Amino acid sequence: MSVPMAPAELYHHGLRLLLEKDIPGWMDLWDEEGVMEFPFAPPGWPERLEGRQAVADYMRHYPDHIDLHGFPEVTIHQTTVPETIVVEMRGVGRLVATDSPFDMTYIAVVTVNDGRITSYRDYWNPLAVQQPGVDFLGGNR
Repeated sequence: MSVPMAPAELYHHGLRLLLEKDIPGWMDLWDEEGVMEFPFAPPGWPERLEGRQAVADYMRHYPDHIDLHGFPEVTIHQTTVPETIVVEMRGVGRLVATDSPFDMTYIAVVTVNDGRITSYRDYWNPLAVQQPGVDFLGGNR
């Protein structure tokens, strides 16, 4: 039996999967009951996704709209709760629809239990979705 990955290790692995556009692989890192929250979600965007399937539905078309090239800045802070990390990061790439640059900073609070993401609070900049080509939700809102 293998030892589950520590939260920081799991998070870095997840970033590699996102760069590979392996959304199913990224979803395998999630607990069945995992919750993803967007505290700064603009009107019309989801504030909370409950369960791995809801997160998968949300992320399904992400690579068709945002072509991630890298995460040049990733800092992971361990909290006093071993299962929870706070991540400061920057993702860069291009918006597929407009072929324009994508450059987003994030802060995430992530909790991992038994090697699976159980909670992911994503504090991203809601003003960024005003750029043409960022709206990858389409009819999923």
